[in-house]
Amino acid sequence: MAHLTWEKGGEASVLSLDADAIVLVSSIPSPPGSRLSGSLIDGKMEVRIKVHASKKQEDGSFHLHGRLIDATRDARSKLKALAS
Repeated sequence: MAHLTWEKGGEASVLSLDADAIVLVSSIPSPPGSRLSGSLIDGKMEVRIKVHASKKQEDGSFHLHGRLIDATRDARSKLKALAS
């Protein structure tokens, strides 16, 4: 089940969140150093991520490792809950 939709298309689910370090499963790739913007599926919170690594999986999805940008404490807690 997807948790986020990206502005440039595609969606992602949160696998883990530790402080600002986030790991996602995404339907689209993004190169290291790029920034992705999106929002929660409900549209109530914007999420911005700086990508550190992107690895294609056998099922065609991509594991994105990155860092949250400008995330509030509330945003971190919501994303952490999604990863659980």
